[in-house]
Amino acid sequence: MNDKINSVLKNLHLLIAIAIVLPTGIIYGSPSILTKQLDIQVNTVDLSNMLKAIMCLYIGISMIWILGIWKREYWKLATQLNILFMLTLATGRALSMVIDGLPTGGYIFGIIAEFVLGIYSIYQLKKYHLKKIER
Repeated sequence: MNDKINSVLKNLHLLIAIAIVLPTGIIYGSPSILTKQLDIQVNTVDLSNMLKAIMCLYIGISMIWILGIWKREYWKLATQLNILFMLTLATGRALSMVIDGLPTGGYIFGIIAEFVLGIYSIYQLKKYHLKKIER
């Protein structure tokens, strides 16, 4: 039982990321849902193409996170990818806020969540990777 709890704690950052990013990717690739959830109108084939590419990127990254949970040897890579993904999204949103102005509340929550999850992932990497090195 203790091993299962430790496994969940070690993978918590990846589990949270999957729970958020995978559905978000699917929403980005589904114009009818996107319009209802985020008030974004998909009026051109180019925008639809871009959003489907982002959807597949999000799904692909989520697959690496799943692999990191499932196979121990991929955990470090999955965690590093999580750090890069979350902190670059947060940076992009911050840049947009400075240049374009404040978005709706959902996107403000997004930047906070991405930043916190990115920092938490750094903590996880240091905590669990150093434990492995010390053994």
